[in-house]
Amino acid sequence: MPTAVIVDVVRTPSGRGKPGGALSSVHPVDLAAGVLRSVLERNGLDSRQVDDVLLGCVSQVGDQAMNIARQAVLAAGFDETVPAATIDRQCGSSQQAAHFAAQGVMAGAYDIVIAGGVESMSRVPLGSSRAGGSRSHLLDERYPEGLINQGVSAELIAQKWGLSRDVLDAYSAESHRRAADAAAQGRFDSQLLPVPVGDGAVVASDETVREGTTIDGLRGLHPAFRTDELAARFPELDWRITPGNSSPLTDGASAALIMSEEKALELGLTPRARFHAFAVVGDDPLYMLTGPIPATRRILERSGLSIHDIDAYEVNEAFASVPLAWASELRADPDRLNPWGGAIALGHALGSSGTRLLGTLLAELEATGGRYGLQTMCEGGGMANATIIERL
Repeated sequence: MPTAVIVDVVRTPSGRGKPGGALSSVHPVDLAAGVLRSVLERNGLDSRQVDDVLLGCVSQVGDQAMNIARQAVLAAGFDETVPAATIDRQCGSSQQAAHFAAQGVMAGAYDIVIAGGVESMSRVPLGSSRAGGSRSHLLDERYPEGLINQGVSAELIAQKWGLSRDVLDAYSAESHRRAADAAAQGRFDSQLLPVPVGDGAVVASDETVREGTTIDGLRGLHPAFRTDELAARFPELDWRITPGNSSPLTDGASAALIMSEEKALELGLTPRARFHAFAVVGDDPLYMLTGPIPATRRILERSGLSIHDIDAYEVNEAFASVPLAWASELRADPDRLNPWGGAIALGHALGSSGTRLLGTLLAELEATGGRYGLQTMCEGGGMANATIIERL
């Protein structure tokens, strides 16, 4: 069976996902096209060598409708013969794209694939794909009280795992500190693709990282998801989740070059890591964000590794309560958890985050000489992907 390897990962900086954000003037098709072009240029490839392009995107309406992956391939100037597909596994969409790409290589269906993702939350706001939609009768029969938004799920997790507001805010401040330190040391430079935004201006660094964030500063923020209706439904909650201990709305795109090890060596390219194991799970749709816990247990069992064999963990920081509950359940080393900061600081451009995390994880292993890296992320509807890579 062919070995699937990662040759390169590139991403845009993270822009605030609101009008006036650093990348808000750039169409999401163009954001994605930029990282696709960069993958070819950085590795001396012709687009006709690429068997498929798989991109994650969550809100596939408006500027992100009509198979944005195919639009990005054409906008990037790829040969018209290169196919593309857009994938929605909610926040894990581009991680799933990387899974499909690697699994296709291992099955012998692909030699070279680009997997990635894009989301412009300033131009296509969160929840846009549900606008005007109606509820399923069958779903209402199964969940008569209705499902809830992810912010309330994050509150339920904080309550269940006994995570105080100070603990959540301390974790968030540390995420910003780690990300700011990593940026100052140039640790993201090899991945970052500067993005022209018009009039000669270029965005070259992450807009979402707030150097100097403190617990005291975060204490002044109010709960983000409490309403009178939800407070009546969940009287046990004291509402600890704020904009400061949540990931920000974000614009961004990322892409990974994945191929068979044989093809990489044939082309004179360096395989940087191989895919070691995969897992995907469904979990409680009310708690929704706890999926990384069973996903990690499953992938460790499949791989024959223990959590202590893993040198770095990238657990998406959709909310601070998610990685904290995960670390508590897995008894994970906090120093190995998101060592260069996570989505609270680096942003969570939904469809792009999976390959953004993959690139960060690979760079962390290379910087420290680590062997195994674990990536996992919670996903809307109560799902999670997990990936283990092995540095070569």
